[in-house]
Amino acid sequence: MKEVLYLEIPTPDTNQVRQWLQTDFQPEYGAKVMTPDGFRLQHPGQPVTESLGNELSVFVWSVQRTTYLKVFRWGDKPFTNEASILQRLTTGIGSRFPHQYPEPPNIEPQKSIFSELEPYYPLTVKYFQKMPNGEYDLKRAYWWEKKWREGVRNPQKPRQVIFAEEKDGKMGRWGDGEKENKVSLSPHHPTTLSSETSPNYDIIYIGGALGAIHAAVMAKLGYKVLLVERLTFGRMNREWNISRDELQSLLNLGLLTSAELESIIAREYKDGFNKFFDSNNPSYLKAKVLHTPTVLNITLDSDKLLQICGEKLKAAGGEIWDQTEFLYSNISKSQVTVTVKGVNTENEQKITARLLVDAMGTASPIAWQLNGGRAFDSVCPTVGAVIDKGFAPGVWDNQYGDVLYSHGDISRGRQLIWELFPGVGEEMTIYLFHYHEVNPKNPGSLLEMYEDFFTILPEYRRCDMEQLVWKKPTFGYIPGHFSVNGGDRQIAFDRLIAIGDAASLQSPLVFTGFGSLVRNLERLTTLLNIALKHDLLSFQHLDKIRAYQSNVSVTWLFSKGMMVPTGKFIKPQLINSMLNTFFGLLADEPPEIADNFIKDRCDWYTFNRLALKAASKNPALLLWIWQLAGSQDLMRWVGSYVNFTLHALISALLSTWFPSFLKFSQNWLEPRYPALWLKLLATNYAIFIGKPRPRDQVIKLNPKTLTPTIH
Repeated sequence: MKEVLYLEIPTPDTNQVRQWLQTDFQPEYGAKVMTPDGFRLQHPGQPVTESLGNELSVFVWSVQRTTYLKVFRWGDKPFTNEASILQRLTTGIGSRFPHQYPEPPNIEPQKSIFSELEPYYPLTVKYFQKMPNGEYDLKRAYWWEKKWREGVRNPQKPRQVIFAEEKDGKMGRWGDGEKENKVSLSPHHPTTLSSETSPNYDIIYIGGALGAIHAAVMAKLGYKVLLVERLTFGRMNREWNISRDELQSLLNLGLLTSAELESIIAREYKDGFNKFFDSNNPSYLKAKVLHTPTVLNITLDSDKLLQICGEKLKAAGGEIWDQTEFLYSNISKSQVTVTVKGVNTENEQKITARLLVDAMGTASPIAWQLNGGRAFDSVCPTVGAVIDKGFAPGVWDNQYGDVLYSHGDISRGRQLIWELFPGVGEEMTIYLFHYHEVNPKNPGSLLEMYEDFFTILPEYRRCDMEQLVWKKPTFGYIPGHFSVNGGDRQIAFDRLIAIGDAASLQSPLVFTGFGSLVRNLERLTTLLNIALKHDLLSFQHLDKIRAYQSNVSVTWLFSKGMMVPTGKFIKPQLINSMLNTFFGLLADEPPEIADNFIKDRCDWYTFNRLALKAASKNPALLLWIWQLAGSQDLMRWVGSYVNFTLHALISALLSTWFPSFLKFSQNWLEPRYPALWLKLLATNYAIFIGKPRPRDQVIKLNPKTLTPTIH
């Protein structure tokens, strides 16, 4: 017996596929004998007892809310016209059951979102109704999907929310011309007040999740800060996981005390598992479990962290305006004017600041405007829930987590991946996501993913769905941008800078904007403090304050290799095969290699060594990546690799003497040439950020002033 065909059929209606196989499909040769799950194809006129030595068996089954088909050959020799029959079957399946990308329905705002969505997403409505604030949260998920789709489908003409003063015949640019903005912005919004007074604030943050962390640090430094949040402040749609060594920056900056840090840790588990489905892989592409005990092994109480940040922000004189929506902003040479309105009151208000910080995440209209057609290259539609209790004893040990796990092959054009992080007591946070190519025909759906989540959760972890106690949903779009170098993503404008998911400079593997922000928090706050202190708030200065890492940009090929191109059918086991190839190599390496790689601390030598080992273990890997990525993105990756190599060379040349030079020159250089000092310090961070060595061996901070001491 030999497997001769394996197909993924992008429909959950397995009965319809079975009926088509048995009644409509005509192989043009052979006699069909019906079976419960398909048919057997025999030679015409041959008795059943004789045909078993040479026939085809076609059957279907369902898992992951998807249908799969396999064909096995009984016999040593190919069945008559076998290749033609298999091709006819493949073509027929693709034609009869093409990829479908359903749109969320338009709903009546005055009606219940439960009744409006129930005909389309029955399980999603059922289980959201069991959650506290479920109606509010489902409205939020629906709103987020609609906003994301709007941005994806109108990337070249995004909604304009940033308006710039015209000067010297040029739009949106001031300064010495060292580097121009990449976009031209329209003059001031016609409703904006033209007269300028002293700014109300030093910094206005738009977005109250990651924005709260950064805003609290800057407020403690003495800056007058305003945080604007569209929702109720302190409520998160995602949980945050990170490792203890990465949380050190929150202590170094004086944002949290050791006691406060311990109070926000909901769980610190013993080990995390990484394993991908390999039942359909050949033996050499199967892999053992990769253990990563210090990757994402700390579950944070995100709501409590935000509350602490909010309290410290207000204690330092800052303000929080929640239930307030950002409308647009006007930028002049001396200040930025922001127009907001109350979500419930509809009252508009204008406020001014020296600097605007965009922390709105993937829904940020500012990010879409600044980056146009390349606001984001990829996204991870992510759904899940915090489950308070209800799993039977023995289903899972809460001392362990699933970092990355798949229990099946490609499902309706997506490689679904699970994450599981234990919390307090019996509590568990479970995510389902996939890496996705941003495409106007197929933007990626949270609601479709939620219907999958509630359907296939018992396949992933044995459970009775009716016994689970739901605490809250977790969802969002986690963006990715394939940077070739440190400047091809615009994260700044005059008096404007983006952080977190809005900047989209994070790792393509397991970290979100939260991980990127925390790992780069000292870098971002130190440099921004220098910029504000010396009024270096034009584009060419703010553009240097970014969380870019050259070793992160070169690993985006991993996420690209996990995306099924829209409308294409590929081998269902292909992505799991690639994941098992590389994670199998990491499992054979010393633990610190996997830890550094997944935490974006992989150096040039290690990256190349592992890449060569992967290619030698699985030579087809390069061809598979070519098929998935395409020639254009592969050439962009070559550019990233060249930049990574140059960065490694420059770092090697500078690392032995550059910190000492900065330490020697700081006292006289910063007061006289602050712009040069900002540039040099940004260069020093770029050299050492992402290195395996601890960062506090390079730059230590005075938490009260953020004055860096170079070591």
